[in-house]
Amino acid sequence: MTFTRRWLLSALLASAASPVLAEAPLTSPRPPRRGFLEPPPEAGDLVARATLGGAVAYAVADARSGTLLEAANAALRLPPASTAKTVTALYGLETLGPDFRFTTRLLATGPVTNGILQGDLILSGSGDPTLSTDALGEMAAQLRSRGITGITGRYLAYAGALPAVPLIDPEQPDHVGYNPALSGLNLNFNRVHFEWKQAAKGWSVTMDARAERFVPPVSMARMKVVTRDLPIYTYAGDQGSDSWTVASGALGAAGSRWLPVRHPEAYTAEVFQTLARAQGIALPAAQVVRVRPDGTALVEWQSDPLREILRDMLKFSTNITAEAVGLAASGAPSLAQSAAAMSAWANRRFGLSAEFHDHSGLGGGSLVSAADMVTALLAAEREGLGLRPLLKRTEIGGGKGAKRGARRIAVAAKTGTLNFVSGLVGIATTEDGRDLVFAIYCADRDRRSALPMEARERPPGGSAWLGRARGLQRALIERWAALPA
Repeated sequence: MTFTRRWLLSALLASAASPVLAEAPLTSPRPPRRGFLEPPPEAGDLVARATLGGAVAYAVADARSGTLLEAANAALRLPPASTAKTVTALYGLETLGPDFRFTTRLLATGPVTNGILQGDLILSGSGDPTLSTDALGEMAAQLRSRGITGITGRYLAYAGALPAVPLIDPEQPDHVGYNPALSGLNLNFNRVHFEWKQAAKGWSVTMDARAERFVPPVSMARMKVVTRDLPIYTYAGDQGSDSWTVASGALGAAGSRWLPVRHPEAYTAEVFQTLARAQGIALPAAQVVRVRPDGTALVEWQSDPLREILRDMLKFSTNITAEAVGLAASGAPSLAQSAAAMSAWANRRFGLSAEFHDHSGLGGGSLVSAADMVTALLAAEREGLGLRPLLKRTEIGGGKGAKRGARRIAVAAKTGTLNFVSGLVGIATTEDGRDLVFAIYCADRDRRSALPMEARERPPGGSAWLGRARGLQRALIERWAALPA
């Protein structure tokens, strides 16, 4: 049987054909599984108790047969938040392939004579979102092992493998590290480490590109402490540099945080220059180029295979990884066009009606329905597209403190969180081995849109709302696992 979105929506409509149920959530009151003292709560009661406001939408189907078990508002399109990364993962796996690797190279335009490169040295990026300072340090060491100590030409940084994206979502605060820029040269998830310590007069501050082995200072990102209470941070960008100020009233005696990088190609080029200098290789200031010159490869650094990159992306919900993978898969000249290309692919490939404005789900403009997500996940399961092994795994139900008769449920899923938006999509496996494909979305879009910019990093009431949304999601999965086959 082929489980398309049209088939799933037909099942929804057929289930709601009765005039009595036309305006009510579709539920399936059935006898409880053996071992439960009482029937599981009705889904509508669980939603009411959560007091989330806005909209709650969900759908769950049996993975083997595709039978729809329960749904409410399943065709309502809501912001997917980071659950969009599941579609991005499928897009990357099918378009680039699970064994695809990003490659960063050092290219030479001339020969090496007596340790001096007679020509230009090119740091050539491919858009690798996982490139780290430690990787650049290894590349610098390999370059030195070839006997190179200097160059006669230019030091070029090629950043044209991906389009320049100044930030993922313009509706986020300037200083949040999960909303960086992207380019064909990315480093440390395009974040810079800001650290401060109170000194005899004022504060001492540092900006660096730290990793596990190397902690090179950075000059292209600058910080100034200013006497004020608000705003906490201000940002001003210049050609190739990031200038920040921070309110002195927000600083304690010491602390640190990661800030986004808005000129990642300049950041990466400077860090490599510093690491090369530590190896005894003198390089001039970098020139950023968007057209790659021809050259001979001296050193290559390859990322992990795409499947491993995607596993980490889904586990840690790294936005830059999703955007870089999506941009690499589409080959589009802008993020908007790349997201549109993924939307077209997903809608054509799985018969959806989704609308993606990015690949990470960070922006609130993307829209997807629970029916869409269940349809895509059913297809991924049926066709063996390799998504389930990449999803983060957890267990709910059973264990210490659980209700008598509660059973353990293994869940492979992706969460999604924005201000007053929470999603959970994946596969739940019951103790008797039954797989349930589900999608749950909670969104209070009016409350979200009313937030001023200064409240968007930690909105009042946001943590409590999110806790109730996640509690509802767990309760719905426990209910579905208790329903008989």
